[in-house]
Amino acid sequence: MSTTSVHTIPKEEQVNYKAWLILAGLSIIWGSSFILIKRGLLVFPPEQVGAMRLGISAIAFFPFLVSQVNRIDWRKLKYLLVVGVTGSGLPAFLFATAQTEISSSLAGILNSLTPLFTLLIGVLVFGSPFSWGKLMGIVLGLAGATSLILLSGSSGVEGNIWYGLLVVIATISYATSGNVVGKYLNKMDSLLIGAASFGIIGIPLMIYLLLGTNFLQIMQTDPGAWEALGYVSILALIGTFAASVVFFKLIQNTNPVFGSTVAYLIPIVALGWGITDGELVSFYHLIGMALILSGVYLSRR
Repeated sequence: MSTTSVHTIPKEEQVNYKAWLILAGLSIIWGSSFILIKRGLLVFPPEQVGAMRLGISAIAFFPFLVSQVNRIDWRKLKYLLVVGVTGSGLPAFLFATAQTEISSSLAGILNSLTPLFTLLIGVLVFGSPFSWGKLMGIVLGLAGATSLILLSGSSGVEGNIWYGLLVVIATISYATSGNVVGKYLNKMDSLLIGAASFGIIGIPLMIYLLLGTNFLQIMQTDPGAWEALGYVSILALIGTFAASVVFFKLIQNTNPVFGSTVAYLIPIVALGWGITDGELVSFYHLIGMALILSGVYLSRR
């Protein structure tokens, strides 16, 4: 046996290395979400796409909810409810509605505002440390989003560009959820967080989908319904169910701001899918993305 010593990576560096790999994987999964939403909207209206996404995710979580219900700290029900509504419920409907008027590429770019709002809400609501660098980063990122919305609209690249504001609201919602998980649910198993929060909102929405909409009629009459359902199912099971559990765990092992930096790579993946699907990507898209990501970078220094 060779006596040459083998270089080992310190435990702290191993954790960071794994965290970055997880972050990269999440960026690919979530960067693909916008094109999957677009595919679902070819057949179903936005409220059905949102309800399907959350309802299918809730069904996937249901066995864990039933088997582990006694392990859930129900004293934190209000925080689980907040995470369910802000982390998945509201954004699912906002993104689906927004993408009836804007491209999947623009939705993916605007989604990168999430870490900026995570910082802002952390400082204003959760007592996170403040610095002028963070403030400058937030201002720069918001300026990029504003210019992107205004310039893309005036150039005629998008439809009703003001629907982009729905994505901005969704990123504020994501940021709220990340901070709540990091501060109040950091001791709870990530699978339990997902099971409880999705059970609270997803099961009622599945009932609404089946009984309160014409979903079943569309499934019986539209020849593209099963294919569209397949796309939304992929979005729900991989992009929402599996990725949410991994993301909650990532936040617990690092912090909400690190977890939210998945937004660095999401717009690149979303742009790639958009180009592949024939979407027009303009100079304004690239400038807006550069400003937002520069703001994210500056705010983390």
